[in-house]
Amino acid sequence: MEKKLAVEMQRFSVTSSKPFEQVLAAIDAAVGHPDLGEFHRKLALTKTYTAIEKIVHEVIGASGLMEFIRFDLGQVLRMEHGDRTPRSLRLVIGNPLIMKQMVEHVPDAGSYVPVTILIDERSDGVHVSYDTIASALAPYGSPKASKVAQDLDAKVIALLKAAAN
Repeated sequence: MEKKLAVEMQRFSVTSSKPFEQVLAAIDAAVGHPDLGEFHRKLALTKTYTAIEKIVHEVIGASGLMEFIRFDLGQVLRMEHGDRTPRSLRLVIGNPLIMKQMVEHVPDAGSYVPVTILIDERSDGVHVSYDTIASALAPYGSPKASKVAQDLDAKVIALLKAAAN
């Protein structure tokens, strides 16, 4: 059976006068950067949720988040347009424990987490943007998942504000 659900996203965006490198460095400093192969190996060997929590807490950064992957969107643009092309980087970050809490209540939450942060240079500065998870989950009507999503949004937005200012 086919099912369609309208999801209206809310985007948080802040513009920084700092150079791209400084904004990225601030985010990098607050987010964990685990060796994902090792991380997944440890998770596979784990027998209890308490052990999973310990593994996750070892790799998250001060923000309570970790990086899963990054995409240098600007690299592709630079190949065609040269080195003067503005930089654009997409970071996929999250916390498996937070993701679990949302997916327990709304299985479709797995489509939205981990989250994406976009850092890109524009004529007016470096933009740091994020589509809020609370807005993505609102149509599902789960107060428990919405609360977890709001808390995650607050973490991510605090990270972006700190990096931009």
